Amino acid sequence: MTARTARPPLLRELLLVAGLFLAYKAGRLLGPDHTDGAFPNAHRVWDLERALRLPDEGAVQSLLLHGEALAQLANTYYATVHFPATAAFLVWLYLRRPAHYVWARRVLATVTAAALVVHLVFPLAPPRMLTATGLMDTARVFGPSVYGPPESDQLSNQFAAMPSLHFGWALMLAVGLIVATGSRLRWLWLLHPALTLLVIVGTANHYWLDALVAAVLLTLALAVIHAPRRTAATVGRGGREPVPAEGRGLVGAGR
Repeated sequence: MTARTARPPLLRELLLVAGLFLAYKAGRLLGPDHTDGAFPNAHRVWDLERALRLPDEGAVQSLLLHGEALAQLANTYYATVHFPATAAFLVWLYLRRPAHYVWARRVLATVTAAALVVHLVFPLAPPRMLTATGLMDTARVFGPSVYGPPESDQLSNQFAAMPSLHFGWALMLAVGLIVATGSRLRWLWLLHPALTLLVIVGTANHYWLDALVAAVLLTLALAVIHAPRRTAATVGRGGREPVPAEGRGLVGAGR
């Protein structure tokens, strides 16, 4: 992939991204049929974290429980930031860094597909459902909550804790913007996955290992799907990535 990749046709990209989202939702909904091992797996993950001497997730949650407003803020972040932030990231790349957009879309699609496979073969109850953790379901207690009772929830697979796509997508957003921009402050984008990690753990929606597995999948995807070469043109101050003449008008060969 070169830094001068033409901007892909808009309609095709909208259909492609919509198709990927529908495939993601469909794959998530298949999960409840494969949840017999969700709670045994949760005990295994919890015990493994203790064996590895990872920090107790309860230490993070205790920070949120100092005030109801803080817990509600974390729940709101969990419920509302995930999809809009990723969508805004892709839209900005499409408009300003077409080659980086194609790269990021491929990486996100690869990580998501790999995550769905793990969700199916390794169903995992989140820590908020596991009594042994001693953690509170902050969304249920303080609100807002995006989940209903697991036994009647037809809109999501609540046993798809590992890997955490909340964290995986947030980390890719930070990596993508660091690679695609030239500002000295671009490393501050790492605050987004850092905050996301604290939120998903503090609200008891994910274990530390869920985020670690997501980071490993992203690392593997980035090792295979290479980013466009950084040049002054592609990461200049606010400048648009140059689009070849044959690629103007939202047509081109980028895939």
